[in-house]
Amino acid sequence: MSRVLLASRNAKKLAELRRVVEAAGLAGLEVVGLDDVPAFPEEAETGATFEENALIKAHAGARATGLPCIADDSGLAVDALRGMPGVLSARWSGRHGDDAANNALLLGQLGDVPAARRGAAFVSACALVSPSGEETVVRGEWRGRIVDQPRGAAGFGYDPLFVPADESAGGRTSAELAPAEKDALSHRGKALAQLLPALRDLS
Repeated sequence: MSRVLLASRNAKKLAELRRVVEAAGLAGLEVVGLDDVPAFPEEAETGATFEENALIKAHAGARATGLPCIADDSGLAVDALRGMPGVLSARWSGRHGDDAANNALLLGQLGDVPAARRGAAFVSACALVSPSGEETVVRGEWRGRIVDQPRGAAGFGYDPLFVPADESAGGRTSAELAPAEKDALSHRGKALAQLLPALRDLS
């Protein structure tokens, strides 16, 4: 059994990647997270783009563990905010990972923006780095719009505010979708699907 490290402690991201691997029939590949390997110093995400940040994390994980490492950097790009919060999505309110504060700040910033101008996209850049330093970088985008109040208890981040443009979502927010529905539509699902050929080589 080959192992691949996902450079994250986010249990929902880990579960998502494991579902993608399982759905693709990659039985010889075990996905582990940062909590499953010895601790190592994690580098600051200083990149100006999602791709740069994903590569920083993936290189650090591969160097420290000797395992192929996948890292995802993702966020929300809001049209009316000229693509922000972007790479600052997780710390938009000033506190990293405070979903409620981030959502509240975003709603405040869009308070006077009409529904027709609330277009947005979730963006995910996924990097796979081998122990020898070989890189594969892919990008997925998920278009939709921002609603004026949170809906749904699933997902994380800005999911309760984001209504996908996909007809199959039926006007539900990302936080109202079942996990399998979200995997089939989401930015991260699209990016991870592009990594499958490289993951298949590992398994």
